[in-house]
Amino acid sequence: MGKIFSLALLSILLLAFDLYIYKAILSIYPKWSNKKKENFTRIWWIYSILLIIGVFISIFFNIFLWLRAIILVSFFITFVSKLCFVPLLLIDDIRRVIKKVVNKKNNTEKEEVSSKDNTISRSEFLVKSGMAIAAVPFSTLTWGIAYGAYDYRVKKQTLILPNLPSSFNGMKIAQISDIHSGSFYNKRAVLGGVEMLLNEKPDIAFFTGDLVNGKASEMRDYQDIFSKVKAPLGVFSVLGNHDYGMYEKWKDDAARNKNLEDLKTTHKNMGWQLLNNANRRIKINNEEIGILGIENWGGGRFPKYGKMKEAVKNTDDLPIKLLLSHDPSHWKLQVLKEYPQIDVMFSGHTHGSQFGIETERFKWSPVQYLYEEWDGLYQQNNQQLYVNVGYGFLGYPGRVGILPEITIFELKSS
Repeated sequence: MGKIFSLALLSILLLAFDLYIYKAILSIYPKWSNKKKENFTRIWWIYSILLIIGVFISIFFNIFLWLRAIILVSFFITFVSKLCFVPLLLIDDIRRVIKKVVNKKNNTEKEEVSSKDNTISRSEFLVKSGMAIAAVPFSTLTWGIAYGAYDYRVKKQTLILPNLPSSFNGMKIAQISDIHSGSFYNKRAVLGGVEMLLNEKPDIAFFTGDLVNGKASEMRDYQDIFSKVKAPLGVFSVLGNHDYGMYEKWKDDAARNKNLEDLKTTHKNMGWQLLNNANRRIKINNEEIGILGIENWGGGRFPKYGKMKEAVKNTDDLPIKLLLSHDPSHWKLQVLKEYPQIDVMFSGHTHGSQFGIETERFKWSPVQYLYEEWDGLYQQNNQQLYVNVGYGFLGYPGRVGILPEITIFELKSS
């Protein structure tokens, strides 16, 4: 019932926006012929009604994934664009109400018309400005879907670790995070990203959580692709908050638990070593470092299944400890306070909001107001954190400015 109510509310709101904008557009084109007005009206309302019907069908019925993606994306872009349009119309209406009150008080009646020198009225200016502003999110979000969703970028990062054994000096680590396979709709592009990772020839690879949106079955079409992620010293992975199926509706706890077990089996079938509150020793020339991994541990409403005491067990003798933990909030909330022996923590989770600006000298995203550490390398005292902005996407099926990431680390002793 909650989902139906939410969709109904959004649909009513969209139709209200439609009516408001529709009347505003007609008001600035009084010279349109009846035929032109009829065609505009027909196209305007048929699109909106079909879009709303399509959303309900895509949510409550099994249809092709690509068709569902097109419908939901169209709804999202349309809603955001019209939401940006409405404030300009409100400004114009408020302005006109104020003017009407003032005119009435002064016993004057003045029509706001265009002058003969082809200048436009304030109302026409505001409505056309609203159209221009609405075009910005429409074009930007559309571009992000068409070009940003699978525009994988390899980021290279050096990690300085003073206690690094000489045998590991120069070792390359690849990290990907937040695959969210249930959102994919282009297998060839996904494979292309995996091939980019393999071309870097990493010695070891990490995956830091959120393999799926909620159901293990989402990996059915992508297991073979991600099975190609291999490294001589192994591929190590952890679970993210979405991997527990906590955002899905299950018949009972047994069904939810089975889904989690199926997901763990998927990691195993791909040859990935899933570290659930555990650790592994990596040995080269009689020298060792530790790879530690915990289940999801996040601040706020996110689950705290991770058990660091189990993850660090029997690792005191290791000179370097690398921790895989999905949620970067774990770093300040627990790791820095209680586990100074952790040298580097690798995370994901934030997606960089899939929207923002990122250059060599500047980066910004709305997600930074929720997470202090959301993209790239952070350091406090002798401990470091790296936040990968993700391989996939969730919700909005695209990326603008914050592109999907494959990170390649090189370990250096100095």
